[in-house]
Amino acid sequence: MKSVALKAYPRSQVQRAEVTKLRRAGRVPATIYGRQAKPQNLEISAKEISDLIHHSVSENLLVDLSVESDARSKRLALVKEIQHHPLDGKVLHVDFHEVAENEKVTVHVPVETTGEAAGVKTGGGTLEHVLFKLKVRCLPKDLPEQIVIDVTALEIGKAVHLGEIKAPEGVEILGDKHITVVAVAAPRAEEEVVATEAVPAAGDVEMTKEKKEEGAEGAAPAKGAAPAKADAKAAAAGDKKAEAKPEAKAEKKK
Repeated sequence: MKSVALKAYPRSQVQRAEVTKLRRAGRVPATIYGRQAKPQNLEISAKEISDLIHHSVSENLLVDLSVESDARSKRLALVKEIQHHPLDGKVLHVDFHEVAENEKVTVHVPVETTGEAAGVKTGGGTLEHVLFKLKVRCLPKDLPEQIVIDVTALEIGKAVHLGEIKAPEGVEILGDKHITVVAVAAPRAEEEVVATEAVPAAGDVEMTKEKKEEGAEGAAPAKGAAPAKADAKAAAAGDKKAEAKPEAKAEKKK
């Protein structure tokens, strides 16, 4: 990564009201950290830092920081963190991490894909981006702005793992080599969708069954009304005969 020049100024304003006033004047509060010197409060031009971010692929920036009245003419630093306003996206604060040219640094680098996966183009699959940043270690000059993965040959059910990514020269990719970075998922079958929609809810089935059972118990068939009365008469006649027989036997004994 090529370093870019950036002018900075020592900052004495640390109170909230003072920092707000600083931002209104077109300045952005910043802080630089590093092993070579104590942390120092700085201020930079809001326009300059915004232009740098706008023309960069990512917010991983390597800058030659020139601090006014500093004993060193330039300080090589990485942009460690940028705080943005949640509504308008304006830069609110920048953290710089001072580095040495001959000392390796560990940074998270964004991952991008190129090409259209075969499983998406011909199979209707979906490209799933699992990891959006990779942890790398390298010298500041070798730091990539991003790592690009070609997914053109990726079929359905296939994936690109961390260990399969070819790192740029001088860059070491850190992490578990078996972790999936991007993959192509199979499309959901239409039959499964239809089957899911066609299955009625369990509660509906029980309600229907209960209604049928209630109908069977409560309703009498139209043609069965007359036989039901006949059976009642026959039962009554049988009871009378049963009562009459004992009386007849008693009279014969007399």
